[in-house]
Amino acid sequence: MKRAVFHRHGDPARVIELIEAPDPLPGPGEVRVRNAVMTINPADLLSIEGRYGADPITLPATPGVGAWGLVDAVGEGVRGLSVGDAVLPVGGGLWADTVVVPERMAPRAPEGADPEQAAMMRANPGSAYLMLTDLVPLEPGDWVIQNAANSSVGRMVIRFAREMGLKTINIVRRADVVDMLKADGADVVVVDEGRTDLGATLSEVTQSAPKLALDAIGGEATAALAGVVANRGVVAVYGLLSGDDSRVGARDLVFRDVRVRGFWLADWYATASGESMRDLHAVLARKLADGTIHSEVEARYPLSRVKEAVAHAARAGRTGKIILTGDDNA
Repeated sequence: MKRAVFHRHGDPARVIELIEAPDPLPGPGEVRVRNAVMTINPADLLSIEGRYGADPITLPATPGVGAWGLVDAVGEGVRGLSVGDAVLPVGGGLWADTVVVPERMAPRAPEGADPEQAAMMRANPGSAYLMLTDLVPLEPGDWVIQNAANSSVGRMVIRFAREMGLKTINIVRRADVVDMLKADGADVVVVDEGRTDLGATLSEVTQSAPKLALDAIGGEATAALAGVVANRGVVAVYGLLSGDDSRVGARDLVFRDVRVRGFWLADWYATASGESMRDLHAVLARKLADGTIHSEVEARYPLSRVKEAVAHAARAGRTGKIILTGDDNA
């Protein structure tokens, strides 16, 4: 097997490397999966850099939380999967052409789905859907505000919200993405170059304050969102792209009872029941089939060129995802 590893934190293109090892064997209740597609997400790059907010990773480590592959061996006691089944492995360490995971962490891929789109189905769309449905009771006509709205999660939030009858306010830093987000269904797009008075801007477009804010940035961006949500509204912090701890003003916490909470998909999967996971995957599969879930792919790299892949993924101004393939001839 081949897998990408890093032995120290730093620039992903410098510290990531490829190693070879004997193929792992599945134990009782486990399956072995040959990954054909592996996704690269911002959290992967932050983890390699040592700037991710989760507990420190024991090094060496392998990144990767999204993949599509085929089961090629099953352990004793596995009943629901067979050799040849297409699955979407759940967990970390998926930048490898071969992985072993518990059967419950290898949900079947949607039948007939494009492997690349299926590999991207779970992480970003799953986060977007759960944040819109699990955190705050929302009704058609309610407003949701988010930053980093041109990210993969942000675009899924826009599309899902449109289907749910919700209205979205979307903060970006680039004017060239406005039309793209409008096509996704964004109601309002705010281009924030560091000078925008968010409260004044929103008062021009809606008289109803958002009940829910989604923060991918942290730092002062959390405070900006907390300042414009409704009294007793919720700010959900799901990313720390700034690398700074979230800050929120005492006025909003004390006198307006704004709630700040975190959301981490890995934790949801760690604690969710099998039924909840099946329900989520069923929803995502339907939305993949009807085209609601679709992500542009800007480039594909075989796993052996992982250094080039992460360098490309880190470029500013990208408009599509970078993916890894298990086929060195890709």
